[in-house]
Amino acid sequence: MPRQHQKKSSASGGSQRQLRVGEVVRHAVADILSQGSVHDPDLEGHIVTVPEVRMSPDLKLATVYVMPLGGRDTAVVVAALERNKKFLRGEIAHRVNLKFAPDLRFRVDERFDEAERIEKLLRTPAVQRDLAADSQDTEE
Repeated sequence: MPRQHQKKSSASGGSQRQLRVGEVVRHAVADILSQGSVHDPDLEGHIVTVPEVRMSPDLKLATVYVMPLGGRDTAVVVAALERNKKFLRGEIAHRVNLKFAPDLRFRVDERFDEAERIEKLLRTPAVQRDLAADSQDTEE
């Protein structure tokens, strides 16, 4: 009897293994950056957070989402990380027990901007009016 393969939707973020490995790689990258192991003048004055790492299904590609503290100089920080990706990959290979060290891609985490945009929308007078009208309808 053939095995049934269930296709994971990309909305769920991948398989349990992808999520687990992504979290381990995220911790490794965050540790490397917090220790100041990457010697680059563009990274010197920045504190960089790593909110998420998404792994490809074969675990050979890691997309690292980063955000400099305060959200300033994002392009400069991502460019500096891209320049130092070979060093970072070697450090991750030492810290994470995988068959292959994943190739790294760095992207700016846009979730903070999106959350701020939604907050601004929720504070607009039209939305406040609709929310107040909706709450009055539920009370009756």
